[in-house]
Amino acid sequence: MIDRSEDADIQVARQAKIIDALVRRATRQNEVGTTAYSAFQSAIELQAQVAAKTRDLERAATELESVRFERERTRRNLDEALSAMGDGLALFTDKRLDICNDLFQHLLVDVSDRVVPGLGLVEYFDLLAQSEQVLSVDSRVTPHDILAPTLSLVIELTRDRWYRLNMERTSAGTRILLLTEITSLVRQNRVEKERLIDRQADYLQAVFANMTSGVCTFSSTGEVMMHNLQFRQLLGLPYAAVQKGMTLHRLLMLLTHRGLIADTSLEMVEKWQARLLRAGRFRRRVRSGTDRVFDLQANMLPDGGFLVELKDVTLEARATEMLENRVQERTAELTRTNQRLTEQYEEKARVEEELRLAKERAEAAVSSKTRFLAAASHDLLQPINAAKLLIATLQKNTAGTAHGQMTERLKGAFTSIEHLLHALLDISRLDSNDHDAVSPSTLHLGNILQGVFEDQMPLAEERRVTLRMVPCDCHVRSDPVYLLRSIQNLVVNAIQYTEPGGKVLFGCRRRGDKVEFQVWDTGIGIGEEDKTRIFEEFARAGNVPVGSGVGLGLSIVERTCRHLGHRLWVSSELGVGSVFRIEMARVETAGEPRSSAPSHPASDVPLEHIALVVENDEDVLFATTQTLQSWGASVLPAASTEEALRFVRDMGMPPDIMLVDYQLDGGDTGLHAIEAIRRETGINVPAIMITADRRESLLRAGESMDFTVMTKPVQLSRLRPLIEWKVQGQPGPVQPKVAHDMGLQGHTLS
Repeated sequence: MIDRSEDADIQVARQAKIIDALVRRATRQNEVGTTAYSAFQSAIELQAQVAAKTRDLERAATELESVRFERERTRRNLDEALSAMGDGLALFTDKRLDICNDLFQHLLVDVSDRVVPGLGLVEYFDLLAQSEQVLSVDSRVTPHDILAPTLSLVIELTRDRWYRLNMERTSAGTRILLLTEITSLVRQNRVEKERLIDRQADYLQAVFANMTSGVCTFSSTGEVMMHNLQFRQLLGLPYAAVQKGMTLHRLLMLLTHRGLIADTSLEMVEKWQARLLRAGRFRRRVRSGTDRVFDLQANMLPDGGFLVELKDVTLEARATEMLENRVQERTAELTRTNQRLTEQYEEKARVEEELRLAKERAEAAVSSKTRFLAAASHDLLQPINAAKLLIATLQKNTAGTAHGQMTERLKGAFTSIEHLLHALLDISRLDSNDHDAVSPSTLHLGNILQGVFEDQMPLAEERRVTLRMVPCDCHVRSDPVYLLRSIQNLVVNAIQYTEPGGKVLFGCRRRGDKVEFQVWDTGIGIGEEDKTRIFEEFARAGNVPVGSGVGLGLSIVERTCRHLGHRLWVSSELGVGSVFRIEMARVETAGEPRSSAPSHPASDVPLEHIALVVENDEDVLFATTQTLQSWGASVLPAASTEEALRFVRDMGMPPDIMLVDYQLDGGDTGLHAIEAIRRETGINVPAIMITADRRESLLRAGESMDFTVMTKPVQLSRLRPLIEWKVQGQPGPVQPKVAHDMGLQGHTLS
C-alpha cells in the first residue's frame, strides 16, 4: 500500500490515513463488543499496531531526511564541478534546461537573464540567433538539426572570439550542450594561412620569373600588372616599356612603331579582346614583322583582368611548313601511285571475276559428275552383280567344255569392269564435299587382314607369288569400307607387280599408341622420281608394264588416308621391292573381336536349305536364283515384301535364310522385309542384305537387327560360306527391335 519510490511526505500522509482507518475500525468493534474482555483485547491489539506504525513513520522520516541531505550535497557538488569547468555546460531534460554553469549562462550577456532552468531547447537556439554578440554561425540551424542525435557548430562572437557548440543526446534522452572556446586555435590557423599565402606568393613569383615562355598580366582596364623577363626579351622591349601602369594600347603602338607587328594588328587585338570576354580564353598563332612566329594564349583572370602568354615557335613553324610541303609532294606522288594501283586492281578484279566464274563452272561440272556417279552407283552395280552371278553359273556349267576358256575370259573382263567402277565411285565420293564420305568406327584389324588374305590368295596362286600374312589382334579407329579397300589395293598391287616366284608379306606392327600396317614385296620397285606422283590419279611408275591398270588404286589409298588422318608413305628400291605403310591410331578395347565372316572355305555339299530372295531387279533376281539353285538350295524369288510374305504364308513355315536387297520399289526396303518375315513367322530368321548402298547407317542397322551386309557386286566365294555359317546357328524367337535403332558396330562383307 506504500510505494517506496514516492516522496517521503506522501508516504507519511498515506500512513497517517491508514492509522486513522485502523483506529476507527477498532472503535466500531468496541462499540459492538459484548464483553469487556473483548474490548480490552481489542485495545491491546490496537495499541500494538499503533506502536508499530509509529516506529515505521519514525524510520521513514529518518530515511527521508537522509535522502534530502544526500540530494542537496550532490547538487552542491554538481554546481561546484560545473563552475570549475573551463567550458560552458548545460543539461536539457525533456528538451528543457535543467542545469548549466555560469560560463554557459553568461556567455551571451544580452540574453543571459533568459537562460534559466525551464528554457526550451528550441528557444535557446532562437536566443543564440537573436543575440547581438553572435556575429556568425558556420551553418544554419533548423528544427530538424536540433532534434538530431548530435550537432556541432562554430560560433563567431564579438571581439574576435570563437566557440564550438557540440550537442550530444544520452541514452536516457537528456541532451548535453558543451561550449568550447577555440579562439586561440582560429587565430593560430589564420596566422598559418597568411604565412602560407606569403610563401605561395614567393613561390609563384619565382616560377613566374623562370618560365621559358613570356608572361604578362593586365588589369581589367588594360594596364600592365606584372611580367617576366622572357616577355620583354621575346618582344625586344626595354625594361621601362612594360612597367606597371603601361596600357595595352600604348604597348601595341610601341610594337607597331618598332615594326614588330603590322598596323592592322590593333583592330585584330580588339577582336581578340571581345572574343576573350565572351569565351574566357583565346589562343592564336601570330607572325611578327621580323618573320618570327609566336604562339599567343590569353586567359581571363578572376578580377576581370587577363593573362597573356607568348611562346616562340618559329623553328617549329618552319619545320611544320617544310613537313607540309613534303607531305603535299608525297601526297601528289601517292595519288599518282594510287591511280596506277586502282587501274591494276580493276584489272585484277576483272581477271579474278573471270577466274571465279570459271571455278564455279568447274565446280558445277565436278558436282554434277559427283551427283551423277552417286545416283548411278546403284543402277551401275545392279547389272554387274547380275552378270557376275550369271557368269559364275555359266562358268560352272561350261567347266571342261570348249566354252570354259571363253567363260574365264568373260569373268576376267567383268572383274576389271568391277574394279574400275569401284575405283571411280570411291574417288567420286572422297572428292565430294560430303562430310559423311568416311565414317570412322572401332575395327578389329585382324578380321580385315584375314578377309583380304582369303580373297587375294587365288590371285597370288594364279601369278605364282607366295602370299603370307602376319596375324594381328589390334583395334583401330578407321572407316571399315575404305580401309578394307585401301588394304586390298596395296596387296593387289604388290601381287600384280611381283614377278612369278616372288614373295608378298603383309601384317601390322605396334608403335606405342599407333599401329603400322605394312605390305612388303620383292617386286619391280619404284624410282625416286615416281614415289610422289604414283599417288595421283591415272599416274603410274615409269617401269610399270603396259596394260597393268589405269593408276587409280594408290590414289584411292591416298585420299582415304587423308580423310581419316592416317599417315601413308612408301619405301622402295628399283629391282629389289617396295614397302607401303599406313599408320593408324590404336584403340584399347575389351573383349574378343567379333568375326565378320566364316574363315573356312565353302564345301561341295549341296545347300539343302530354303532361301528367300527379295530383289526388285529382275535380272539380279534371276541370276541370284540360278546361282542358289546351282548350289542345291530351294529358292523363293520375290520382288517385294508383300510377295515374300505370300510365299511364307503359302509355305506355312519360315525359310532357312533370307537374301534381301535394300532399295526396293515404292518406298519398300530390305529392312521392312526382314522385320515383316520375322514378325510373321515369330522366328529370328538369318538374313543377309546385299546392297550397293555403303552408308554407315546400314552397318549400324545390321548390328541392331542381327543381319549381315554384303556390298554389290557380291563375291560368290564369300557368299556361300556366309550362308552356311548363318544357317548353322539355331534361330531363336524374335527379339523386337526398331530397324533404325543404330548401334555402334556392324559387320560388312565386300
